[in-house]
Amino acid sequence: MSALARSARAFPTLLRVGVAEAVAYRAEFLVWLLTTTLPLVMLALWSEVARDGPVAGYSGPDFVAYYLAAFVVRQLTGVWVAWDMNRDIKEGTMSMRLLRPIHPLVAYAAENLAVLPLRLLLALPAALIALLIAGRDHVTHDPLLLLAFVVATGGGWLLAFGLMSIVGALAFYIESTTLVFEIWFGLFTLCSGYLVPLSLFPAWLRIPLDYLPFRPLLGLPVEILIGRLDRAQTLVGLGIEWAYIVLAFAGGIALFNRGARRYSAYGA
Repeated sequence: MSALARSARAFPTLLRVGVAEAVAYRAEFLVWLLTTTLPLVMLALWSEVARDGPVAGYSGPDFVAYYLAAFVVRQLTGVWVAWDMNRDIKEGTMSMRLLRPIHPLVAYAAENLAVLPLRLLLALPAALIALLIAGRDHVTHDPLLLLAFVVATGGGWLLAFGLMSIVGALAFYIESTTLVFEIWFGLFTLCSGYLVPLSLFPAWLRIPLDYLPFRPLLGLPVEILIGRLDRAQTLVGLGIEWAYIVLAFAGGIALFNRGARRYSAYGA
């Protein structure tokens, strides 16, 4: 309990430090944003395809709503903890983090959360544009589903952080996790709905995709927001998402703690 209390007291300070770093490194932040604009590219592509008629139930305005929602969700759920952990382990700076009285994963979480206000400044205008262009009919009006969207988006961030913690902690055991991350990101792009709405996949492939950990990262909150899921389907999706969150955090913490015990900083 003392460790939890220390983390709780330190977390607001860590958030303030993270915000200051995000403001100080504005260029780096903007470069990262440029890597998340794929939904806008796909929006232009699929809107043109749908000009001659709906594609798998998606009209032009449907694609506008979907990809702008995907852009917003991506801004709110993206994490880079795997990169930071890989760098800190290989450069030896993880030793400094391990000497602090709070768990390194708590500090990483604060650093990743701290940039959300800046991302919201970009995501909220995109959400308003989506509402104006696509129209209110392409966004759910059910207050419970809107609440579920908030829960699903928050869960998407937690799941992304847990999974990326696992990838980052692998640096304790292998020379570099960059290739592992690239493989993971390729699967995420194809299987989460980031590149193509999952409903456009054939039924025999869509069923397993619904139960893999990729959809909760992006496709689930997007489909909830644009009214593609009813309450029952949303509840099932949230159950799958939060089950993966528990597994991801349990795996990430266990892998990190075991790796930290065998860790020795280069040159130390």
